[in-house]
Amino acid sequence: MAKKLMKGSEAIGEAAVRANCKLFFGYPITPQNEIPEYMSHRLPQVGGTFVQAESEVAASNMIYGAAGTGERVFTSSSSPGISLMAEGISYLAGSELPVVLVNIMRAGPGLGGILPSQADYFQATKGGGHGDYRLLVLAPWSVQEAADLVQDAFDLADFYRNPVMILGDGLIGQMMEPVEFKENRVPCKPLKPKDWAATGCKGGRPTNIINSLFLDPQVLEYHNQKLKAKYDTMSRDEVRFTEYGTGDEYDLLIVAYGTVARVCSTAIEDLREDGIKAAMVRPISLFPFPYEAVRRAAKKAKAVLVVELSCGQMIEDVQLALEGSRPVHFYGRQGGMLASPEEVAQKAKEVLAGTSQEVRHA
Repeated sequence: MAKKLMKGSEAIGEAAVRANCKLFFGYPITPQNEIPEYMSHRLPQVGGTFVQAESEVAASNMIYGAAGTGERVFTSSSSPGISLMAEGISYLAGSELPVVLVNIMRAGPGLGGILPSQADYFQATKGGGHGDYRLLVLAPWSVQEAADLVQDAFDLADFYRNPVMILGDGLIGQMMEPVEFKENRVPCKPLKPKDWAATGCKGGRPTNIINSLFLDPQVLEYHNQKLKAKYDTMSRDEVRFTEYGTGDEYDLLIVAYGTVARVCSTAIEDLREDGIKAAMVRPISLFPFPYEAVRRAAKKAKAVLVVELSCGQMIEDVQLALEGSRPVHFYGRQGGMLASPEEVAQKAKEVLAGTSQEVRHA
């Protein structure tokens, strides 16, 4: 298929359709409104159903019920909306239901503003709801990668029977770039029959019960341990990242994800023109975080610079990776303000000149 110029939100919706998703339940919130808008007219074309729920809380329960039938189910929202879905997401994880969730982040806290942010990192990777659960979290840096990761997310959700979140910022949702959808795409994981689904047995098989309530504490402990083993498998097998310039010599390692990593890649080129050597590790999976990749790449650097559109939430994972072996510095913008290549390059120069303050462990 030839490339087509698409807005990020529309490409995400089309990717879901091409992943054979037939059900969308959600509620509009800027800056991802084009996703439900796109799904509202696209799903009927493929025999699917779009429902605009009365709230994000309602949507989170609708996707629970639909996923319980074994269908591929999709929802999208933005930061405050994901907060409202948090209880439902915990139920989805506890009931081992495969759902794809897209969060196109906006600035916060509270209602904040509608401009891009990366301040939902903790919410996504450390569990936004209650209980011992984890989501697979994937962070695209381009519209093409967003479309690719959405399709992978449906395969991963089915394989692990677990919710998967695509975490993008407002830029991913709103910018337009060429996108190509592969014909005859091969799933990224082997897909098994969904014999666990509640599809009606009519006496032909044992009854399937979708549930996250276990009143016997021993049974609940076993269930938690089973889930933990699944999350450990994710941590081992689903780490995704990309490296830039790590094959060369460098003095500074930058760690950034999403669209901010594109800013940093430009800053690295500018720094090299000034004779300053820098490299970057870009996490694509935020859970599981590429601890070993960051640890390995940092060995060649004098210092590490974390760049985010937040107050520095990813710093904790970078510090865990480094275990105190390298000083960690931070540059970030908040409130919907974007970091520029010039600002990142200037911060990098300050780090290497010794005029930047190191971020200490909390």
